Amino acid sequence: MRLSTVYRLGLKELVSLRRDPVLVLLMLYAFTLAIIAPARGVKLELEHAAVAVVDADHSPLSARLIETLRPPQFQTPRLIESNAVDSVLDAGRATFVIDLPPRLQADALAGRQPAIGVSIDATAMAMAGAGARDLERAFTDEAIRVIHGESAVPAPAVTLVARQAFNPNGESTPFLAVMQIVNMVTLLGLVLTGAALIREREHGTIEHLLVMPLSAAEIMLAKIWANGLVILIGAGLAFLLIVEGVLGVVNAGSFALLLLGLAVYLFALTALGMLLATLARTMPQFGLLAIPVFLVIYMLSGANTPLDAMPEPLQRLMLISPTTHLVAFVQAVVFRGADLTLVWPSLAATAALGGIAFMLALARFRRTLSLTRE
Repeated sequence: MRLSTVYRLGLKELVSLRRDPVLVLLMLYAFTLAIIAPARGVKLELEHAAVAVVDADHSPLSARLIETLRPPQFQTPRLIESNAVDSVLDAGRATFVIDLPPRLQADALAGRQPAIGVSIDATAMAMAGAGARDLERAFTDEAIRVIHGESAVPAPAVTLVARQAFNPNGESTPFLAVMQIVNMVTLLGLVLTGAALIREREHGTIEHLLVMPLSAAEIMLAKIWANGLVILIGAGLAFLLIVEGVLGVVNAGSFALLLLGLAVYLFALTALGMLLATLARTMPQFGLLAIPVFLVIYMLSGANTPLDAMPEPLQRLMLISPTTHLVAFVQAVVFRGADLTLVWPSLAATAALGGIAFMLALARFRRTLSLTRE
């Protein structure tokens, strides 16, 4: 294998990519709007939740409870009648519907512990759990203040002092922005390299390569380094300009180490993309293969749901996915400031999986070239 040949073939790949406006636009979108929009638009914490209230008591206590529902956690409460609860929830006009029963204050003063009903639209999963906890705590404290006075709130028997490490404000934006980088790198790593091989077939240039003194390994490595380099540059610029510059996310670790991990991961992903491309003959077939693979390896990688929350057999199965190891690597470097001595196992596992994917893709590619020659 000649490295000079791999280099020149890679330059040809870069020229082909530059002449494909669809892929160029896809990359521009992936490393700009596709990062900013989810990071700023998706909220995992309770914020601006729509709430409706059925006030059947109309007492000072019910008024004080309604006043606790204030921005930024909740929108301004909307008063509705009891017969409108189902229609409001069915239409999705409120995430929380609070039913303040008749004689609420009278029963509370008499020590009867009246029940306040809260109907929750649990399809808004992130808000549902956090909102229920906040409502229970706020309503309990406010009822005690109204009935027994401001100084009557009992001191807790135990004081819980919580410290949120690595994300002191509990914001979702930094996490979502960084994970979108992983998301886009995963998608493009599969698509660009596989599309490069499919493009050779559809344009008929694969036959030109076959008449040249080129090996299958040289062709594969050229496509891997060229497409991987483009994605790596795009991811690096997106992290500096979009994640840190526009979104204000602070990188606690080494940027060079982050690029190293992405480079190793891109070797594994581009090899996997080549393997999928050898199994497909057309771009639609490749898309039908790549999309399910992308969804599984990303959604089950720990980027959205911690691996510990998954069934144990699934946790073990996902260890064969390079995305699982990259997510652990990126979170350790960016959020916890880990150095190479802590994250080298993730790098080693990613490189090993990349080597396996490359050997499988190379064997399949050689077979494909042999069938084409025949």
